Amino acid sequence: MGPLDGLRVIDCSGLIAGGYATMQLADFGADVVFVEHPEYRDPIRDWPPHDDGVSLWWKSLARNKRCVTLDLSDERGQALLRELVADADVLFENFRPGTMERWGLDYATLSEDNPGLVMARISGYGQTGPRRHDPGFGTAAEAISGFANVNGFPDREPLLPPISLADMTAGLFAVQATMFALFERRHSGEGQVVDASLYESLFRLFPGDVEKYDRLGEVSERRGNHHANASPRNVYETRDGYVALSASSQSIFRNLAETVGYPELADDERFATNSARVEHADELDGYIAPWMAERTTEEVLDAFDEGDAVVAPIYDMADVFEDEQYAAREDIVEVEDGDLGPTRTPAALPKLSRTPGAVAHLGAGHGEHNEAVFLKELGLDEATYAELREDGVV
Repeated sequence: MGPLDGLRVIDCSGLIAGGYATMQLADFGADVVFVEHPEYRDPIRDWPPHDDGVSLWWKSLARNKRCVTLDLSDERGQALLRELVADADVLFENFRPGTMERWGLDYATLSEDNPGLVMARISGYGQTGPRRHDPGFGTAAEAISGFANVNGFPDREPLLPPISLADMTAGLFAVQATMFALFERRHSGEGQVVDASLYESLFRLFPGDVEKYDRLGEVSERRGNHHANASPRNVYETRDGYVALSASSQSIFRNLAETVGYPELADDERFATNSARVEHADELDGYIAPWMAERTTEEVLDAFDEGDAVVAPIYDMADVFEDEQYAAREDIVEVEDGDLGPTRTPAALPKLSRTPGAVAHLGAGHGEHNEAVFLKELGLDEATYAELREDGVV
């Protein structure tokens, strides 16, 4: 159950971007049927970390989905996919542009039997343009989107993110656009194609940068943990860890200045306004950083608690598991898994008051739901199904 109960999604995407997108839909009640090749499993099934040979990435990314196998390069596999899509609301795919067309599974063909179909297509560079046929990986998107150029410290090389940022951002954008298309379908009765690319999804996270270059000819540069529009804003080392701090408003900065023992800084022309503090951020850190370094993280948090500064410890996952805010919000839930036993996983987020999402199960086995989908739902007879299995089509 959930707000998307009754929504049927056929997922031919695999890997991270599409897998993350359809996980979001499945978390909120959509019936997601995930299609893999009978022989070549989704690579995520083999990604570490492993628990007794089971990929924990897979268990997380494929949760709440039903798993079937189909060889889409075989005409019989293509025919079965068309049957699956005929009464579906959404089809996700992330093959290299032109692949679905080569298989006769393009939108024009699929929408003949299902005019209301929304086809969400995720690729590195989109379905058009000179790079559309290039292999699309998150690393390339993080490079050409402008993200890597501004990520890191000014005296160091550009820094790639330690997570699959482009893939997961594209997944979120694809979900957003799919819901736009489904809402519009209520009025027109017609589906359409969602064309989401990895590089554009990250590119769109830079409000003002396009306008800045267009009007001023300026490009943003790496600033480390500083922010172009707020100061103080940095990561500071304490005696036993690190904290992140932001205090850009004048009233909060005045409290901060008193807390670190320099109340006069609030009236210093270098720090009297947020824009002035941005220009003199390194000088300001010269007052804040030594005060932080002399105290434990707990002492820093206690001292700033009364000053209304935005300050928080830098957590690792062990800290997350112990944090009372995460616990109070039930951000981590326990699910019984057939392979792993009781396993904790992130809750379905964000939270809805009346029809929240839920995690029913973690990632299923390869082809685990073949019989339920092909025999019971599509109505294949046993002999035909056995032949398709023998021929490696399912």
